[in-house]
Amino acid sequence: MLASQATAAAGWPRTSAPLPDATYSPSMTRSAVRAARSGAYAVGVQGPQTSPAELALSATGWHIDDHASFEQIEARVRAHGVPVAEGSEDEAQLRGVERLLRFPGPKGITQEIYTTPVKSAEPLRMAASGWVTGDSGMGHVAITSAKPTQLRGYFDTVFDARLTDYIDETISGVKLKIRFLRVNERHHSIAIAAVRGLPIDPVRTRVQHLNIQAASLDDVAQSYQRVCELGFDMALSVGRHTNDKELSYYARTPSGFEWEVGWNPIVVDESTWQPTTHQGISIWGHTPVGQTIIDKLDQFRFGVRSLARPENTVPALSMRR
Repeated sequence: MLASQATAAAGWPRTSAPLPDATYSPSMTRSAVRAARSGAYAVGVQGPQTSPAELALSATGWHIDDHASFEQIEARVRAHGVPVAEGSEDEAQLRGVERLLRFPGPKGITQEIYTTPVKSAEPLRMAASGWVTGDSGMGHVAITSAKPTQLRGYFDTVFDARLTDYIDETISGVKLKIRFLRVNERHHSIAIAAVRGLPIDPVRTRVQHLNIQAASLDDVAQSYQRVCELGFDMALSVGRHTNDKELSYYARTPSGFEWEVGWNPIVVDESTWQPTTHQGISIWGHTPVGQTIIDKLDQFRFGVRSLARPENTVPALSMRR
């Protein structure tokens, strides 16, 4: 997704040039490793030979609260024999952070951890009134997988991710199980969707969608209007989710993944929360927009082809502890 396109629709200030990596940055509070504040990398463009599906996302960035926690995560990854690479000064400066480390992640999505983002006292000039980050981090990332247990194991091993809840959903006759994982007070920073009973992945992009949380209901409504005016395709109409109660809509990006803009999700109280299973993703709304039978057939064909395409789960880090 082009940086200028994403920022225009969301109401963020435009950037003068795209970054070399497409990255997304939740923040985290860990149980065994202390962490978490907000922070985000801009979404950028890769090389001219990159396919639209590969453009979708190349890395997710995780803001670690302090150097001790940063080093604990690094030691944990190294102890499992997984290679890590320190970001150069230029790379850290490009991302606006003090310290940067990267290592392999599921589905070819590099995981980056960083500390101490560079901040400016100058207020942002943007169409939206603001975006909710802080202790909750920047929204969430949703991934489809033919190996959901291994993906959950990865985020548990590396980030101590906790299960928040499940959703059972049936879409076009296909039964899905969606796992929602949290690393801080946000209901979920990671969602993992899988087809029940079949080891297939029907989504061609590395991520199914990214989410950002608007500061107000007006921000959601006005961004919806901008999306329509700018000519982006809508994926799902406005609706409210069953589990985190967030009101949102989904637009389709040029790279193929979906971009969810939401408002007012619940906040998890760690002392009382108990996982449960919800039936259906929405209380109301979230109706598919513009999807044709051809689109459904293409998705089915991609799912079938995924049977012959190995999914990288980084096995050394994917075993549940």
